[in-house]
Formats: sequence, C-alpha cells, structure tokens
Amino acid sequence: MIIETYTMGKLEVNEDQIYRFSKGIPGFDEEVDFALIAMPDAPFWVLQSVQEQGLSFLLGDPFVFYPSYEFELPDDEAEELAIESEVLVRCIITLKEDVEASTINLLAPIVLNPIGLTGKQIVLHRTPYHTKHSLLQEQTAIDGKDGG
Repeated sequence: MIIETYTMGKLEVNEDQIYRFSKGIPGFDEEVDFALIAMPDAPFWVLQSVQEQGLSFLLGDPFVFYPSYEFELPDDEAEELAIESEVLVRCIITLKEDVEASTINLLAPIVLNPIGLTGKQIVLHRTPYHTKHSLLQEQTAIDGKDGG
C-alpha cells in the first residue's frame, strides 16, 4: 500500500505495519488507521495516519530513555486490544528546536498489539508519570520533579 506523508513523501507500507485505533487517538478521533514506520538505526518510529498525510506522531521506546518505566495494563484495555502475549509500548515524543528541551509522554503510552494490529493511547491513573519527561536527561528513578 502506498501512503502519502507530509515529511517523508510517498511511502510503501506493508499491511502488517497498519494498526487500527478503533477510537482514534485523543484529539484525532476520526483517524483510525495508522502505519507504524521504523526509523533505521534509532529507537524512534513514526505513527502516520493512512488517510491524512499531515497527521503523524514521533514515537520512542520509553524503555530506552527510562529503563525503569513500568505500568500495569488494565485487563479491560488488554481485552479491548485483544492482547494475549505480545505487546509493544511506545510513547509520543515532542521535539523542540532546542533538542535538549524535547520531551516524552510517559503518562499516556501508545499500546500496540503486533499480532492483531490494534492500538490505543492509554492514559495511566495513579502514576508518578506525566506528559513532559525530559527525553535526554538520564534518570534512575521517576520522582515527579523532572521535565516539568
């Protein structure tokens, strides 16, 4: 399948790269099909709307930036995504002109089922995480004071 992107032009993607977000992504409820595009030699991906070339998100592997990152996926969310064994967790990254000011959203990870090709952004409750953790600041623990 060929999709059009704003930043990368026309791209050929395989069916196994297309994830269905049945309820969209918060703020973009109408867009339900997204291609997950890996960036070579980097812990980043682009989540690109299949329909809307101007809608994409830069994602990162939160475990690369915050090795102690963890949360419990609620049973109802796992059931909605039909997750049985395999799961991918990615977080939205906001790049700033000053790269050192870039942030990663650990409060609302993108949870993907690579078998069923379903996805959802899940907002975590009762957690020390927030939406703007420093992307480049090394931390040994989340203490609620970083990335403010």
